[in-house]
Amino acid sequence: QVQLVESGGGLVQAGGSLRLSCAASGRTFSSYGMGWFRQAPGREREFVAAMSWSGGWTNIAESVKGRFTISRDYAQNTVYLQMNSLKPEDTAVYYCAASPVAGTTTPRLYVYWGQGTQVTVSS
Repeated sequence: QVQLVESGGGLVQAGGSLRLSCAASGRTFSSYGMGWFRQAPGREREFVAAMSWSGGWTNIAESVKGRFTISRDYAQNTVYLQMNSLKPEDTAVYYCAASPVAGTTTPRLYVYWGQGTQVTVSS
C-alpha cells in the first residue's frame, strides 16, 4: 500500500513561513520524481515544485520561485516544501505527489497523491 501523507499546513500571516512535509511509505521511491501541487477554490490544480528523488534536479514554478524550496530527507523518506514570504494568493490546498515521469509538471502524470494540507495566508 503506497501512502503519501502531507503535514505542516495552517494559518499564517502574509510574509510568514511554513514548511510542508510529505512522508512516503509503502515502496521505494528512488525511481520516482516527487512534486508539490496546489489547488485554490474554483481553480485548476497548479504545479508548484518538483524534484528527482535522488535530488539531482529541482523545478520551481515561476509564481513561487525565490520564495519556495523543495528538498528531501532520505533517511525519513520525506519530501519538504519550505515556503517563505507567503502571500494571500498562496492560499490553497497543497498536495504531494509521485510520478514515474521525472521532471513533469503535469498533474495527470503523477500516479500517487497525498490527501492534501490546507495553507491559508491572511493579509
